[in-house]
Amino acid sequence: MKYQNLTLNIHKKIGWITINRPKKHNALNRKTLAELHEALVGYEEDNRVRVVVLTGAGDTAFVAGADIRELSDLSAQEGATLAKEGNEKVFDYIEHYNKAVIAAVNGYALGGGLELAMACHLRVFVDTAKVGMPETSLGLIPGYGGTQRLAQLVGRGRAMEILLTANMLDASRAYEIGLANRVCAAVDLQSTVHELANEIIKNAPQAQQQLLAAVQAGYEPNTDGFAAETEAFSVCFDSENFRQGVTAFLQKRPPKF
Repeated sequence: MKYQNLTLNIHKKIGWITINRPKKHNALNRKTLAELHEALVGYEEDNRVRVVVLTGAGDTAFVAGADIRELSDLSAQEGATLAKEGNEKVFDYIEHYNKAVIAAVNGYALGGGLELAMACHLRVFVDTAKVGMPETSLGLIPGYGGTQRLAQLVGRGRAMEILLTANMLDASRAYEIGLANRVCAAVDLQSTVHELANEIIKNAPQAQQQLLAAVQAGYEPNTDGFAAETEAFSVCFDSENFRQGVTAFLQKRPPKF
């Protein structure tokens, strides 16, 4: 399927989604969010894809934020609807995805852009990336889960400072506080992402699905994460992946997942 604001590519079990609005610094508008949802659904159902990577077109921005022009005339009710739909279809959807999702942050990731990266399971930053949550400088607060996920990733105190000051962080600081998993030169971004993705792909996909669900359960209200882990652990014993993994181990050979 052809998209107006995205380009898609599958290469060696990695499904790339590139937000392709470089003249707008890949800002998120309603159309882009709708296309992201559709692309994510497609990759989740595609057996050729084991890992999904989100990135931005060009070398300036991953996603520079929400499309401010689209926000400028919204009422309170319209703002609530926008946030609710965006979270359900993209941000929360990614967080609950049954395949690993990596954000390849190739430049500025501000506001909604950083929220998108934080919704992913892992983040690789180029060393020139600048990230931050500037919403309060516009008289807003994050609406796509930023107040929650930032604190989960870096701790409440650091999150409060980032949110209240609206200051930007460089990639090295982002790595230092746990916001980035890896940092690399811009020319090495694709190879670094491929390396990380291949480290994931070599392991059991059915087990990874259970793992992703179990980890997420610990952050869900009114959910016992330990009980969810026990249930996910038990499900693994009935999987073909488990039989393959154990057989390979006993035969002293690499598993074939």
